[in-house]
Amino acid sequence: MLKTTALFCLAVLLAGCSGDARETLVIYSPHGKEMLSLYEDAFEARHPDVNVQWIDMGGQDAYDRIRTERQNPQASLWWGGDGPTFDRAAREGLLEPYTPSWAGAVPEGAHHPEHFWYATYLTPEVIMYNSRTLAPEDAPKDWDDLLDPVWADRIIVRYPLASSTMRTIWGAMIMRQPTVEDGYAWLARLDANTKTYTADPTQLYLKIAREEGEVTLWNMPDTYIQTEINGYPFDFVIPASGTPVLNDGIALVKNGPNLERAKQFYEFVTSDSALVRQARAFYRIPVRTDLDASLLPEWITRAEIKPMPIDWERLTMEGAKWMQYWDEHIKGRGAEWLREHGRE
Repeated sequence: MLKTTALFCLAVLLAGCSGDARETLVIYSPHGKEMLSLYEDAFEARHPDVNVQWIDMGGQDAYDRIRTERQNPQASLWWGGDGPTFDRAAREGLLEPYTPSWAGAVPEGAHHPEHFWYATYLTPEVIMYNSRTLAPEDAPKDWDDLLDPVWADRIIVRYPLASSTMRTIWGAMIMRQPTVEDGYAWLARLDANTKTYTADPTQLYLKIAREEGEVTLWNMPDTYIQTEINGYPFDFVIPASGTPVLNDGIALVKNGPNLERAKQFYEFVTSDSALVRQARAFYRIPVRTDLDASLLPEWITRAEIKPMPIDWERLTMEGAKWMQYWDEHIKGRGAEWLREHGRE
């Protein structure tokens, strides 16, 4: 019995010795494995005593998880998501205020007034399409073009409830109509043309690349990344009437572990050199106004983006209700909804 106990204790001791003794820093982010892996390695090289662990998830999923874990936070940093979702998290007491060293170089509307979050990038939304099957002149040119019956069963959409990008587009499409019901009718017509909804961006990319569908609604940086880095046959159109341009934010999680390390990572990935690298390698448009424009890629200054006027406060307050209604009444039954509401 004593021998068995001794062997058990030795096994526990050895297991402890072989474990990772570094400090753990957990990050929730939708920025993709390419960018997250790069900054995990770069930060750990500078801070060998830190083990960076990131979980790649949609901005809405990050909010939901932080909300669920509020009594026992697992992550210390939330890096990526739209301003309205960060505002909602701030109102619910989920975020820790922090004023970054570059706060003075951010426009007034690109951060929380009490410093609970700051914008890092501007993210324009676009219409993405398979460039192998569609010539540029044949692709949809504007949002309303997607409702044309010619696109029936040719549109694939990332399931919106888990995605900050899609929630922003859905909210913008509702607010550009005279009434909310008119907005629901627009989304119902789009649903009638939609072949399927994917659970995550990876499935979206694969289905478009495999020609299971040809068109989707997505964001400009990720379209660039999938084309230039991963070789997918994608191109995009910036809608002619204007497009939502969201503030993509970063924030500390309230009572998250190792918040001092999280602040270091926050500053590390938003430094001058990091933002220039992200613009060049990952097609991100920096919010900061103090960067040397000559170091930024030409496409940033060349892109002709017409921002759509968005009532961000209204989207923050009403967006969740709109999404719930869409999910319960319109998704997968758009044509039926139109008939029931006399909108055929």
